[in-house]
Amino acid sequence: MQKSIEERIPVIVGIGECIDRPAHAAEGLEPLRLMERAARNAERDAGADVLGAVDSVDVVCEVSWPYPAAPARLCALLGMHPQRAVYGPIGGETPLRFLHEAAIRIAEGLSEVALVVGAEAEYSVGLARKTGVSLPWESRDNTPIIRGNQFMHPQAVLHGIATPSTAYPLFENAATAAWKQSPRTAQDEAAALWERYAAVAAENPFAWLPKAITAAEIRTPGPANRMIAFPYPKSMVANPMVNQGAAVIITSLARARAAGVPEHKRIYIFGGAAADEPRDYLDRAQLDRSHAQSVVLETVLRDVGGDAGVFSAAELYSCFPIVPKIALRILQAPELLPTVTGGLSFFGAPLNNYMTHAVAAMVRHLRSRQRALGLLYGNGGFMSYHHALVLTSDPARANERLKRDYRVQAEADARQLPAPAVIADYAGTAVLETFTVMYDRNSAPAYGSVIARTPQDERVLARVPGADALGIRRLLDAELSPVGAGGHVAPASDGMLHWRFG
Repeated sequence: MQKSIEERIPVIVGIGECIDRPAHAAEGLEPLRLMERAARNAERDAGADVLGAVDSVDVVCEVSWPYPAAPARLCALLGMHPQRAVYGPIGGETPLRFLHEAAIRIAEGLSEVALVVGAEAEYSVGLARKTGVSLPWESRDNTPIIRGNQFMHPQAVLHGIATPSTAYPLFENAATAAWKQSPRTAQDEAAALWERYAAVAAENPFAWLPKAITAAEIRTPGPANRMIAFPYPKSMVANPMVNQGAAVIITSLARARAAGVPEHKRIYIFGGAAADEPRDYLDRAQLDRSHAQSVVLETVLRDVGGDAGVFSAAELYSCFPIVPKIALRILQAPELLPTVTGGLSFFGAPLNNYMTHAVAAMVRHLRSRQRALGLLYGNGGFMSYHHALVLTSDPARANERLKRDYRVQAEADARQLPAPAVIADYAGTAVLETFTVMYDRNSAPAYGSVIARTPQDERVLARVPGADALGIRRLLDAELSPVGAGGHVAPASDGMLHWRFG
């Protein structure tokens, strides 16, 4: 039997969030219980009994206490019997993909009620580790999680730039030079942007750090804001030490009406786009940009008419400042409200699940505005995976750009240049491509890591030892970026290549 139009219009009907701040680790809610609470809160928000009708579940990859068969355990807690229950891969953009594809399944008549849900309890896990407490939670899956040092080039691992907090500064410093900014100006821009995120977090009841912080406080290192990797102090880095959960319920418009979900609570899916970069950033030719990010955001911008001013607000992923800084330039919208949630430094970074909270915050924002559009943009990996989704409170624009083939990978790939070879053995001159400086826990420079190009346009990675005061000082020059400067690479007694300016 052919389904009616209303049975093929996906609509967000319920959003739920929860936050847990236990005084003692053993008192904390485990991730499954946070998911359960968030899902029940989403049903309560919808004002209708919809969980029992869920036929599709996506559980966001959970890291703090991973479970065997997490979807089945959650469904048992919620009394659900969906036809489809899937556990997702790692990636900060995955909640948007799950929501996007849930909407497509409804539009294709393959689903009627879907749930996207996730949670983390890293705060409790960390507290238990510090205090030596055994958590009285369900059994966990101890299979090691794949991290950057398992798929990155061995040279990136050797030189200590194979984690997000050490790799994203490389992108930041490369872009600073490409934009012809001084490092001081770039840091000022990042701090001013983060001040805007903090102001939103201060008003979000589900934020982990609900406090407005000034740009000066954000950029100034101190005992509570130690330097991590140049140019980022702790306040510019995502904060995963949180206990938070979020859920979104999507139904067909026909099901929403039949269940009695009020009209003002229904938010529609306009459309979106996605594309990826090579997972290992050393397999990319350019480190000052992401072609996948550009194509994804350009596509949704084109879909809404070419002017980002039509967006009432946006959520631009904010694991590190470079991601929204580039996004705002692509959108050509420096004044666009970049967050409705508060950002991963201040709202909190429940690892892969932040964008589920962002969906909830955007739904609240759009419910208070008629015929409005909101942009959600998520990023995963090492600026590797990009997904944008546009929501609207205008029923007339539902499904306007919703299509099965939403990936724009071919266009992103067409823009890629051949990546240079990475060499491990080299002695000779080179030109600095990008860099960062690592700090100890007292905010003292420990060493610098440099990516450089040889005269044969090969990539070579090298270290600037902390004892090289002149070299470290040049890397940290606030007025003149060292990117583009010449230098010399040579093997050293520690088994690594070292960089020397001049």
